[in-house]
Amino acid sequence: MLRHIVRRLLQLIPLLLGITILSFLIIQLSPGDFLAEIRLNPVVSQETVDQMRANFGLDRPLHIQYLRWLANIVRGDFGYSFAYQVPVLWLINSRLLNTLLLNVVALIIAWLLAVPIGIHAATRQYSATDNLFSFAAYIGISTPTFFSGLLLLYLAFVTGWLPIGGMTSLDYSLLPWWGKILDVARHIVIPASVLGFLAVAGLMRQMRANLLEVLRQDYVKTARSKGLADRVVIYKHAVRNAINPLITLFGLELGGLLSGSAILENVVGWPGLGQLILDSVIRKDLYVVMGSLLLGGVTLVLGNLIADILLAVADPRIRYD
Repeated sequence: MLRHIVRRLLQLIPLLLGITILSFLIIQLSPGDFLAEIRLNPVVSQETVDQMRANFGLDRPLHIQYLRWLANIVRGDFGYSFAYQVPVLWLINSRLLNTLLLNVVALIIAWLLAVPIGIHAATRQYSATDNLFSFAAYIGISTPTFFSGLLLLYLAFVTGWLPIGGMTSLDYSLLPWWGKILDVARHIVIPASVLGFLAVAGLMRQMRANLLEVLRQDYVKTARSKGLADRVVIYKHAVRNAINPLITLFGLELGGLLSGSAILENVVGWPGLGQLILDSVIRKDLYVVMGSLLLGGVTLVLGNLIADILLAVADPRIRYD
């Protein structure tokens, strides 16, 4: 297992190099640069624009820009944001916890609901509740997150039950510590519900299909023929084997913690990485985009590695040589 972990971590280096090179080239395909908007301002002279381009390093060839950025990354320097005039690492850290909070809450909601619902649907196949859950899952899978977010925002506006957008209220700084927690909790209900409903739909269908397949296996029939109770057969034997594919999905979801809510964050005004990345792409804030993509690539690889480890722990038959 240790050799497998070390090998996967070593594979991270060429993978990240490929991600950064491809991302850098794709960003450069769009016309103009960060200074294109400033150049249109008649108050700013061309000499000032040229000086800013030289300060940002945008006057150098593309391969020199990339190698310079890569050398700074090795030293732990993610560069400087053109638009915000702050270090990229500080800027990402200021939004990172917000995105992690939203996605972790949605992930917890999804797994706490999806697994028992999937088990219930599989053990009562074609029942009224199974059909109801399947219909709800189809709706959840086929509904875009931005549309669900807009619907819930409209419902919050009509009823006044929940705040509309954002992460905190205007008087957040004046609230006591427990009031701040409740304020953030009220604001997170809509985005976490949207992300959680989407994840529940997919995980429930996957759990139901896996468990139905396992329940048809010979060893399950043998266990039942020996007189074991259905609860023991299902939860002790069948569920343990049916949940293995979901552990792989769990690793993918861990990898998407920093990017899985990008569109929704912009819809509901959640101040996370998704909003920052979209704004940086539009404004061609090069180093912010590159730093965010690099961080996303690391979390994706580490998420898959965690899934491999969890699979080996959950299923003793799995060994990594």
